[in-house]
Amino acid sequence: MAGSTARRGGVSEPPFDSLNLSFTVGDRPEHVVENRRRLLEALASDLAEMVVPELVHGPAAAAVDARHAGLGSRRHDDTVPGVDALVTATPGLVLAVTVADCVPILLLDPLTPAVGVAHAGWRGTAGHAAARTVACMEERLGSRPADLLAHLGPSIGPASFEVGPDVVRAVHRAYGEDPALVTTVGERTYVDLWSANARDLVAAGLDEDNIETAALDTYTAERDLFSARRHRRCGRGMGYISLRTPAG
Repeated sequence: MAGSTARRGGVSEPPFDSLNLSFTVGDRPEHVVENRRRLLEALASDLAEMVVPELVHGPAAAAVDARHAGLGSRRHDDTVPGVDALVTATPGLVLAVTVADCVPILLLDPLTPAVGVAHAGWRGTAGHAAARTVACMEERLGSRPADLLAHLGPSIGPASFEVGPDVVRAVHRAYGEDPALVTTVGERTYVDLWSANARDLVAAGLDEDNIETAALDTYTAERDLFSARRHRRCGRGMGYISLRTPAG
């Protein structure tokens, strides 16, 4: 079971309307809890089975199991600390990251079985968060990268992610001066986070045919998806994955 949320169907008020799933944007905590409860109810799960990383805009990943169930689900101060990615081989845990332009990366190993989720903004992408999450699944759970399936969820697209020199330098350090990842149109420069993360997954050992990109640009789909770049102050969606058969 895996997916990404849209912005409708919750109880949060503007500017977080309506299915805001983050405690860190200024929304009322009770609204966030209710929104998360609604999401998990739709997934035939509950808050006691959700696990959420701290999100520090870095590339680190952590393996979690039943001992971590519920961490970060009802408040932000007990998330899994210091990481932006989680992996598990424990059935029933719902691994989730909050996003509003950053790339949610969902990973499935159908053979072990195991799953992983990563949050990759430009810093995480330049730090090779995708590859490091694959490595964590391999080292901690025994997954073989060639067996993995990956999905890059809704996030800011390559035609929308305008960046400054600091981001360009970070991407060049990580990937070299590749015109496929950094393009200039007039006086504006753009970075393709989708292609960068897909490239990292291939470098980590995934088959290119096993990598799917949603190609949904949060910046241009602002009616349906949260975009921090467009709205500045807004809610957050979630990318989630679990070793669970979906309801229905």
